[in-house]
Amino acid sequence: MTIEEVRQRGAVVVAPVGRIDSTTSDRLEQHLVALAGAGERRVVVDFGGVEYISSAGLRVLLALAKRTRDGKGALALCRLGDSVRQVFDLAGFLPLFAVDATRDAAIARVAAV
Repeated sequence: MTIEEVRQRGAVVVAPVGRIDSTTSDRLEQHLVALAGAGERRVVVDFGGVEYISSAGLRVLLALAKRTRDGKGALALCRLGDSVRQVFDLAGFLPLFAVDATRDAAIARVAAV
């Protein structure tokens, strides 16, 4: 897995590419914790390049959601492919996150906070 990052309209967009599983989720978690430590309050996670996410990856995102909420920030997920969306759905996680179809919609959502 690689992690791409860009800043757009006051938000940081994190775009993992590849699989988010027990082997790679620590790398994603470290990246997201570093952003939170740097004071980033508006975060978009773009799943357009993610082909698979495991429960380890879901744990990382749940922790990010809690940190973002506690820091009075905003988090949105976008471009969930069918297989990734299915994992979120089966785990009962979809209602816990703001999910948008496009990156622009997710950025607009977090920028409004």
